[in-house]
Amino acid sequence: MFAKFKKWVNLNRQKQRREEIAQTIELKNAIINISDCDYFVARAQVTDVPEIIEVERKIYGNTPWNEAAFLQEIRRRRDRLYLVVRKNDKLLGFAGCSFNRQTNEAHLTNIAISPEYQGKGVGGYLIHKLIRKAALINMKKMTLEVRSSNCEAQRLYRRIGFIVVGKKVGYYFGDHEDALDMELDLEYLKGN
Repeated sequence: MFAKFKKWVNLNRQKQRREEIAQTIELKNAIINISDCDYFVARAQVTDVPEIIEVERKIYGNTPWNEAAFLQEIRRRRDRLYLVVRKNDKLLGFAGCSFNRQTNEAHLTNIAISPEYQGKGVGGYLIHKLIRKAALINMKKMTLEVRSSNCEAQRLYRRIGFIVVGKKVGYYFGDHEDALDMELDLEYLKGN
């Protein structure tokens, strides 16, 4: 009898935790200012997917993710947060993060900023926003993969505090480029 009660309590706690995370990762639309330029930031919607893919094409040529993959990610509102940034109603970048309640780890799944807006602080802003959300829901760390050749992104991640913890050989689809595994200790950030 006690075992059943204990199981019921644990299931209720897990359900409560899922609800807390879902509420915490909600995001209010906002106009933000980065380097004296105003941008509109919002949670990604299904209707943003064609523009998200367009931004990816500008950067990668062939998009690593297809429409179905983005739709699936954006619809998973309990454990995913995708942000879009716009200027004059034009989508110029996005970032996405998954939140694993079992391991208390967040994973930066995707980030892309239109080439004409790279280096202006937009990508850094989105990453910091996702880091704050991850810390709010008590994630212990945030991980990501980055192309070995993408030195600019690696510099940004290192500036934020990510460190290289491994390498995945032939990770990327198509060209089979290696990926560096990077990690940010969110427990350390909470202490500072």
